[in-house]
Amino acid sequence: MHKKLNLEELVASKELEKEKTEECSDLENEQLYDLIIPPGTVVSIIYDIVEEFGLEPLTRKMFVGVANSEERELLVLRGPLEKVQAAEKFLYDEMKAWIESQ
Repeated sequence: MHKKLNLEELVASKELEKEKTEECSDLENEQLYDLIIPPGTVVSIIYDIVEEFGLEPLTRKMFVGVANSEERELLVLRGPLEKVQAAEKFLYDEMKAWIESQ
């Protein structure tokens, strides 16, 4: 039986990993960017992105102007610009391939 993917477990494991590898606070701050994951994205693709590009999964409250315009908590993947841009391309390529296979 395979393990069911769970985003909360992914976020928790990455936070634990971050705490273990946290370096001295005197290091210069790196510019970080967020890749917003669209609601309905296939969870296995999100896992692949996090593992392949080493991005940090977080949630952010954002205004979503769909049907009932409201503020929602969305998943974002945070990291350096180059990694976020590569992950964005990977996300759209994988989603396109997934849609075409359906």
